[in-house]
Amino acid sequence: MEIIPAIDLIGGQCVRLTEGDFAQQTTYDSDPLAVAQRFEQHGLRRLHLVDLDGARAKRPVNLAVLERIARHTSLVIDFGGGLQQEDAVRQAFDAGAAQITAGSIAVREPETVQHWLQAFGAERIIIGADFRDQRIAINAWAEQSERTLREFVAAYLAVGATTFVCTDVSKDGKLQGPALSAYQELIDQLPAAQVVASGGVTTLADVEALQAAGLHGAIIGKAIYEGTIQLTDLRRFVA
Repeated sequence: MEIIPAIDLIGGQCVRLTEGDFAQQTTYDSDPLAVAQRFEQHGLRRLHLVDLDGARAKRPVNLAVLERIARHTSLVIDFGGGLQQEDAVRQAFDAGAAQITAGSIAVREPETVQHWLQAFGAERIIIGADFRDQRIAINAWAEQSERTLREFVAAYLAVGATTFVCTDVSKDGKLQGPALSAYQELIDQLPAAQVVASGGVTTLADVEALQAAGLHGAIIGKAIYEGTIQLTDLRRFVA
């Protein structure tokens, strides 16, 4: 299972939100590069980098931070936030992203994201599946659509997508444990999907449970920053 630490960016700084709420923001570090280098020094090889300013502006805002991290580390970076146009996706790749995450646009404009899958390759386009109570969340997580998580993932599998970051928005940033049963059910129903857990990972026991359930990866953010998971303890999960 891939261990994927997260850096969320506002104003070029490393922050975390609770349930995606900008009013519930904690700033952890003013230097995202130093944070990324710390991850690398502990043997981690991947990074989930989210441009929250970009998500609000509907265009990438923190590409310079992405470029700096890509230049000064060897981390495999997946980048998301504000990627609404193909030009923005190309900018992210040009700045050093190995992959991008298509979030809300994957719900709103499936034809656009299907084109990206064909144009860039499925290995470079991750589908973001934000959900609450097994239904896809939309409009900055404020609403739930009628589509179930399973229906959404199945539809993208059918058009060639392979990897899905599935975020339980009710758990994001709360340090209350991941949506293990939802992930297990999804993997059982759609074994071809490479499911990456996001939201709520709090302890090493959570990481072990996700690994045992067959998750492809686990994104860990607040637990690292709050110290409920130590970077040294994650080394044993990195092959």
